[in-house]
Amino acid sequence: MVKIRLTRLGAHKNPYYRIVVADSRARRDGPFIEILGTYNPLKDQPEVKLNLEKTKFWLERGAQPTDRVKKLIQRAG
Repeated sequence: MVKIRLTRLGAHKNPYYRIVVADSRARRDGPFIEILGTYNPLKDQPEVKLNLEKTKFWLERGAQPTDRVKKLIQRAG
């Protein structure tokens, strides 16, 4: 199954996330299929940058977003 989920980047106690499409069996920061956007939770107003066209494309093909990513998609568009 293909999932839309977050992969962690950044430094210790300074997280920054990519929103990616990945196989559900792959580890969190492992191989992914495509990058859809980014999420920075540490800004005063948490920042979400998301390519909505690519996101819609993957959702139409059956990709399942995680709970957190569902909230971020709603916030972005």
